Amino acid sequence: MPLYVDGFLLALPKRKVDAYRRISLKAGKIWKEHGALEYRECIGDDLKPKHTGAFRRGLKLKPGETVVFSWIVYKSRAQRDRINAKVMKDPRLASMMTPGAMPFDMKRMAFGGFRAIVDL
Repeated sequence: MPLYVDGFLLALPKRKVDAYRRISLKAGKIWKEHGALEYRECIGDDLKPKHTGAFRRGLKLKPGETVVFSWIVYKSRAQRDRINAKVMKDPRLASMMTPGAMPFDMKRMAFGGFRAIVDL
């Protein structure tokens, strides 16, 4: 059965990277405790590639912002659905999930579930 991945892309004010990292460390531990295989949070480093569409343009970055590219890996979509249901009920996550607690604008976050078609 192919792996399943939840992918996230968001704009983050550079001044809030440390706050985002602290939240991500806590959230990642919760996802892993509930069965996620991997939890990754990456901050933009090389965001001006030539000859391709850039994350910067897609997110319409404002001055002082960077890109966060994140993913969570599961054994299957069914497992992802079970894990996410548990995570969303976990009281440790509830306090971090309110819009005011987030160090970024949740309306500018892109999210989706993806079925792996290559897994090397």
